[in-house]
Amino acid sequence: MPYFTQFQSQQAIRMTGPAGTQDQSFDSNMAEQSKSDGVLSSVQSNYSSCSQLDMSTSYKDNEQFVVISSKGEPSIDMNRKPSGGEKGPSEGPPQTPASLKYVSLVLLTLQNALLILVMRYVRTREGEMFVATSAVIMSELFKFLTCLVIILVQEGSVKAWLNLLYQDIIMEPLDCLKVSVPSLIYVLQNNLLYVAVSNLDAATYQVTYQLKILTTAIFSVLMLKKVLSGLQWVSLVILFIGVAVVQMQPEAKASVSTEQSPIKGLIAVIISCFMSGFAGVYFEKILKGTRQSVWLRNIQLGFLGVIIGVITMLAKDGKTVHEKGFFNGYDGVVWFVVCLQSFGGLLVALVVKYADNILKGFATSAAIILSCIASIYFFEFQLSLQFIIGATLVMVALYTYSKFVPTTPLPYTVTRKM
Repeated sequence: MPYFTQFQSQQAIRMTGPAGTQDQSFDSNMAEQSKSDGVLSSVQSNYSSCSQLDMSTSYKDNEQFVVISSKGEPSIDMNRKPSGGEKGPSEGPPQTPASLKYVSLVLLTLQNALLILVMRYVRTREGEMFVATSAVIMSELFKFLTCLVIILVQEGSVKAWLNLLYQDIIMEPLDCLKVSVPSLIYVLQNNLLYVAVSNLDAATYQVTYQLKILTTAIFSVLMLKKVLSGLQWVSLVILFIGVAVVQMQPEAKASVSTEQSPIKGLIAVIISCFMSGFAGVYFEKILKGTRQSVWLRNIQLGFLGVIIGVITMLAKDGKTVHEKGFFNGYDGVVWFVVCLQSFGGLLVALVVKYADNILKGFATSAAIILSCIASIYFFEFQLSLQFIIGATLVMVALYTYSKFVPTTPLPYTVTRKM
């Protein structure tokens, strides 16, 4: 019999029974209460060692517990039955299959490594060069169309799809202005990346671009008030050292052609890192403060990105496009780059949803290794001990930053209702 019900029955016996029965019942009740307090102490001890509240194992049938917040106020009655579509205490979010996490890891790794190699190839090969700004426009357009299709599949019907787009985009023009800032930054950043990969070897670019981890951390602390652990700050220092070691190696100059400018490429990639950090944190703040989905926000980003991209193209390459055409220099490889760049934007959302930052850090580190190995065969890049040490430091920093997140004590305790 549950303790609460048993206590009520014994109270009734004490009120009506003889004196001897009352004393016996009282002694029995006190013993039962002492036993209950022991159970409560065990529950609190087990709970304090858990990082999350496992409601499915914290109580038995008909027993009553309450979660007390740090303010001393009852927060959750764990014996309360759910109503309607509400999830019960033992129900949680569906578990993500481990295979899906590893698939997203492999795909992101391949995309990161392959994109840099192919982008460098199409920008440094012989033949007529395509217009980089037109490729950026097509990449934004592909992401825009892909997200439209994803939302259509999610809504299940064209009517619901059109209604969602009308209510959340057409009727919310001011909301679209929120994403205009990261949209502009992303377009400019993509153009700078073309400049960077055209003037740096693939391995150096890949390692240097990891500075975006540092800029993202800085903007997260400033804009989102994020708290970093001591080891995470140490990892940022290691990241600085690793990138510096890579940039100081003299052997890297031998793999750069006379038509390339390493200083120009380095400046472009550093600016891209700061743009990436600010735009990413700004976009994260928008997502967490509004109800719109990631796909809907990407539609807004893609639409504005296409408009801004067209303006950038007309200002920068308007004469070339007018004389030679928008798709001049396009072939199968260029189209592959456009699709790969669009696919990468969607992959990041999938990795964040189905995996975590640890897997994302592993994917980035593995991409560095793959690009370094591939650049030996495709671009005659000379691996030196200095570069290996620098790349290793970067990978260690990435792993440490993702692994050692700060721990926050839980603001709840579990107590048994009397």
